[in-house]
Amino acid sequence: MPRPAFAQILFAAINEHEAALARVSRLLHDDVSQVLSAVGLQLDALRMDFQEAAPGIDARAIEIQTLLEQAIEQLRDITNELNPSVVERAGLQFALERLADKARKRLSGTLRLHFDPALRVPTVLATTFYKIAECAVDNALVRPGCSLIDIQVKRSYSEFTLEVTDNGRPDSADSAEPPLGRLLMDYYATKYHVALSVKSPRKQGTVVRAGFPAPVLEPESVS
Repeated sequence: MPRPAFAQILFAAINEHEAALARVSRLLHDDVSQVLSAVGLQLDALRMDFQEAAPGIDARAIEIQTLLEQAIEQLRDITNELNPSVVERAGLQFALERLADKARKRLSGTLRLHFDPALRVPTVLATTFYKIAECAVDNALVRPGCSLIDIQVKRSYSEFTLEVTDNGRPDSADSAEPPLGRLLMDYYATKYHVALSVKSPRKQGTVVRAGFPAPVLEPESVS
């Protein structure tokens, strides 16, 4: 099968996989999590109804409520892991912080994230930036000699930009077939009209840069 045809099949499968994960995540969040919360409320009402007749019920009820809270917290973590739209729910900065925390566990070195808390990236663009960053970080982690990864999201006067830089050995330029991670970045960038470049300026390290036009900033009025 030609590589482009295989890539299209792969991308279609990824989209279907993400849609299925989103459905499961919504089920856990909207149904299971709410049922557990309702059980906790009913338990608290039961405790108040019977605390005089059963003096030991308070301690037992607190133990059960603690377990329920732990279950709800674990369920929330699972939901976040399953849901590919974490950017839509919690924002790009939060999503990148989670990505950085997970990557640090695999990296023998330093990972730095630079994100202006005041920056507001449109949701569709934020999701695309996140997917590109995820691919770029995964690629960096498997490059020999990688001990430093920098993720930076910023805005100039006319452009939103994402840059992921690492100091690992660059991918071979002689390879006839780009790595899967590069194909995925190209796919997400093309799908959402994001300008993407991947360079190794000094044959040491790789710079992934994604850019998208930003609305022109209105000059602040002088009072």
